[in-house]
Amino acid sequence: MTTIDSAREAVPEERSGPSMGRVAAASSIGTTIEFYDFFIYGTAAALVFPTVFFSKSDPATATLASFATFAVAFFARPVGAIVFGHFGDRIGRKRTLVWTLLIMGLATILIGLLPGYSSGAWGFAPDGIGIWAPTLLVALRFFQGFAVGGEWAGATLLTAEYAPKGQRGKYAMFPQLGPAFAFLLSSGTYLIFALTSGGAKISPDSAFVEYAWRIPFLLSSLLVLVGLWIRTRVDETPVFKEAEKRLGQDPARKPPFIDAIRHQWKEILIAGGALASLFSLFYMGTAFLTTYATKVLGFSMPFVLGMGMVAALFFGVSIAISATMSDRFGRRRVIMLSCILAVIWTLLLFPMLDTKNVFLYVFGLIGTLVIFGIAYGPAGAALPELFEPRYRYTGAGLGYNLAGIFGGAIPPLLAAKFVAAGNSMNVGVMLAILSAISVLCTYFLVESKDRDIDEDTVL
Repeated sequence: MTTIDSAREAVPEERSGPSMGRVAAASSIGTTIEFYDFFIYGTAAALVFPTVFFSKSDPATATLASFATFAVAFFARPVGAIVFGHFGDRIGRKRTLVWTLLIMGLATILIGLLPGYSSGAWGFAPDGIGIWAPTLLVALRFFQGFAVGGEWAGATLLTAEYAPKGQRGKYAMFPQLGPAFAFLLSSGTYLIFALTSGGAKISPDSAFVEYAWRIPFLLSSLLVLVGLWIRTRVDETPVFKEAEKRLGQDPARKPPFIDAIRHQWKEILIAGGALASLFSLFYMGTAFLTTYATKVLGFSMPFVLGMGMVAALFFGVSIAISATMSDRFGRRRVIMLSCILAVIWTLLLFPMLDTKNVFLYVFGLIGTLVIFGIAYGPAGAALPELFEPRYRYTGAGLGYNLAGIFGGAIPPLLAAKFVAAGNSMNVGVMLAILSAISVLCTYFLVESKDRDIDEDTVL
């Protein structure tokens, strides 16, 4: 058992004052930008990509193929967690986060410029580029996931390693609010362009499908510039600095990935299972329900996007409350509450939606994101607390992105198949089973709220 004593002395001074405000802003704005890029892809995958990139397929196949490209990013995320985790644990959280932002921004902008299968863009390839369109889309989607795989862990480490002991849940809330802000922003952006470009009814010749869907992707460049400016003004965390002083010259030091797998593989697997329900609720609520509401329930796109904005507000509030409460009641209890609620909720969700009642749809959307938010708030502090400083970026990123595969990549693909076969109830059963697995994994999750994360000691 070893302790970084000098870090304990230095941290209270550096974690106080206006620096916490800068850290909170950098982490929140950064994750907002990253997830904005991620969400506009999800919205486009639901609404326009089947037409633009898979126009030669029948509607059901095109929708499934579109969500398959959405899932590609989740398999890229663990790769990003390993690569960026290595650099985040070796050269620092701050510099690594600058690279994740740049890569995500560039990939998103290029998607906005990519010609469709049979329709050109910006005067380039007027007849489309055929099979190269979906191929390049998959490649760019991979890089989006690759960047997000390294983003979340770094952003949460910034706040968790700066925050005063006993308030890590409160401060780690700020990067967790990024997805709520991003969902609000992406839904609002698409709503504006849908209303002004004839996108209320999705047809192959509408202005929305022809060009307007690209504008949110291109606007990402402005957000990236803002995010880079803010992130370059944040200092490296004192915990990382002190860990590097002690470990930087150790000739026997192993790569972070090897150390994380060797010493805490159980925590990585348990964290991935515990948060799988969280991901399934989130990406079903933000991406899958968008296409389900427009194409199966028959609601208009402006209505669905507008209700997404309303749900994002409730989502953000649930994150803030649950993150703060986790400082009092513990991360494990709050996450467990979300998972138990999810088992019940997911069995009721699609029977409610299939009534095609407007109010029940809104209630279902909000409820799904609120239950997700209850677990997501504490996760920003829970995962960093589980791992040692020398491989914390890697360990937290692996656990988080493993959950992304279990809950964010596979369920939307299976759900699309179930719906195409007319078995929407099977979607709820699948989500309930996944949530039950998360309940079991959360039971074995170690409570970490009282841990001093300056310690270089495995739980």
